[in-house]
Amino acid sequence: MKEIRKQLMDRVLNWIASHDDEPPYLLIDREILRDKIYTIGKGILNSKVFYAVKANPDIEVLRFLNEFNVGFEIASEGELAILQELKVSADRIITSNPIKTFKFLKAAVDYGIDYYAFDSIAEVDKMAKYAPSKKVYVRLTVPNEGSEWPLSKKFGVEIEEAVELMIYAQKRGLKPVGITFHVGSQCSNIYNWHTAIDKARQVKELAQKEGISIEMLNIGGGYPIEYLKKVPDIETIENKIDSLLQKSFPGTDIFIEPGRAVVGDAGVFVAKIIGKAKRGDENWLYIDVGVFNGLMESIGGIKYQYIVGSRGEEKEWTIAGPSCDSFDVIDRGVVLPEPDVGSLILILSAGAYTVSYASEFNGFSIPKTFLI
Repeated sequence: MKEIRKQLMDRVLNWIASHDDEPPYLLIDREILRDKIYTIGKGILNSKVFYAVKANPDIEVLRFLNEFNVGFEIASEGELAILQELKVSADRIITSNPIKTFKFLKAAVDYGIDYYAFDSIAEVDKMAKYAPSKKVYVRLTVPNEGSEWPLSKKFGVEIEEAVELMIYAQKRGLKPVGITFHVGSQCSNIYNWHTAIDKARQVKELAQKEGISIEMLNIGGGYPIEYLKKVPDIETIENKIDSLLQKSFPGTDIFIEPGRAVVGDAGVFVAKIIGKAKRGDENWLYIDVGVFNGLMESIGGIKYQYIVGSRGEEKEWTIAGPSCDSFDVIDRGVVLPEPDVGSLILILSAGAYTVSYASEFNGFSIPKTFLI
């Protein structure tokens, strides 16, 4: 990992030196994207990769990924419009949002998308009316312990309800063909997949007794990337997952929805230090990208690595964004050599859920994205 990051930093610094774009901006490295696309899914038999567009929907990122013939997972008409512009065929698109807007559902059906997630009677009724005869897959609720961004409460049902929903979907003219779950974003607990796959197996066996054949298991996303802490690598996770799947789901198509794992490590935010101050016992460092225009995940616990070009005295800093809102605090207790106001600060592993979350609150623009 150290060697990969060194090579990435060389490319980033070379790009900065040869371009005069004003920070902040996000650089996405093609070589890392390519490596992740080749790696994810390689260790799982019968797997198909569907990049979760929400992680980073920049059209140039999607254009690059599209060259590798990967699939895409989407949840809105906006995401679909980008793929439509890139002429991505409908058979390479799925939607795993269990509660879809009417506008998106209509657009997805019109485009020819076949696979739709659900987890409620209301959604079955909606799809029976607006997406008749489509293939559907039910979302299970599974443990999210060990995930830095849990996703276990908003969506998903337990085993018995999942089977009942599949039976109901079949009666309403839909085609229940699969099961899905999500172990939580940035999941470092491999055993979450063990529990999730076992629950899915129980659903499969109960569904089969009702005459419903499970053709597909969607294991969602969750593969972690390295921010400050060591995490299990993709090969280790997939080795564990594949051994479980071969016992419980032999011969079944396995869908994977990586987002963070594809683009996270590939991204470096280039920002500028716009101020510093001493407030009580705290040293404050202000930069031109913050919670509202690119680093929203910092308020959910994501800790980034920062690099400054300084040989000054090392101090602990509270790092804050540029807006007038006191909520715009990115991190605390960050040890860095004291930099000069006006110098650059690099934020590593910033490719996922940064610009896709960003807004123009307080008039600050959303940073541009460049592929390098």
